[in-house]
Amino acid sequence: MVMARALVIGSINDVGLVGLVQKIEGVEIHYLLLGTGDASQLGKYGVTKAYVMGTQVDETSFAETLVGLINANNYSIIATPVSKFFKTAVAVAAQKLSAPLIVDVIDLKQSGNIFEITYNGIGNRAQVTAKVTDKVFLMAPPTRFKPVEKTTAVSTETLQPKVVPGIKVVSTEEKPKGKVRIEDAELIVSVGRGFKKQEDLKLAFELAEVLGAEIGCSRPIAADLKWLSEDHWVGLSGHKVRPKLYMAIGISGQPQHLAGMMESKTVVVINSDPNAPFFKNCDYGVVEDLYKFVPALTKKLREILKK
Repeated sequence: MVMARALVIGSINDVGLVGLVQKIEGVEIHYLLLGTGDASQLGKYGVTKAYVMGTQVDETSFAETLVGLINANNYSIIATPVSKFFKTAVAVAAQKLSAPLIVDVIDLKQSGNIFEITYNGIGNRAQVTAKVTDKVFLMAPPTRFKPVEKTTAVSTETLQPKVVPGIKVVSTEEKPKGKVRIEDAELIVSVGRGFKKQEDLKLAFELAEVLGAEIGCSRPIAADLKWLSEDHWVGLSGHKVRPKLYMAIGISGQPQHLAGMMESKTVVVINSDPNAPFFKNCDYGVVEDLYKFVPALTKKLREILKK
């Protein structure tokens, strides 16, 4: 068996991905830390080398920087979170290195010189296992995995992004974010096109406040209507979540949305359409007008929680 060297890429909150690459016995783990964070904390999980890149860059510059880093260190496994930025930047890097890119990975094994990667395919309706004999790029939700603590000394190095001729970053500005990333939320109240007006979303926000939940949404709410930012978007092209409770209000339950929340522990669906596909993929279903049911539910929960 060839000793593997892995590179995990992400923020300080994405250390769950270390748990994915730890599935390879004896793997040497390096980390490309993006943004702020204490790189020394990574040594708690067996990371021996941390590259720190606090500067925000465009996808093309990041891809060029990543290709250089991979070539210099001969990484066999490169793991990143699932996001629009990485789907673009890592795809470019993978193409330049003629390496496969596998998304929604759920397991990783090594058999001799072969990596066996299991991932969710066909909108989370099937599990597929691919065998790779060379380097491979993996994308997965960091919260899916829990790294094993293996304290080691970690050396750090500042990594400067490569400048690509013809591309200049004029300015960068972070999107405003809530106190909790939706990927990390244990309770989520998610909204869809069943809401007639943007101001009506307050019904869901009031319920979420009572439950201590985060607000999610289907694609049309974020991408088409722009009623909520993409930070709330749950789905195949949005965020993948695994909460203890996922409450879907006014969401029909198309495969693209289900792909983002199928690993939720308990799913509650509220929809006035008894034929909504979501009712086939939930633990509890309520066929009722959300404008009647949600305020009544919120009121009842307030009464219960006050006792």
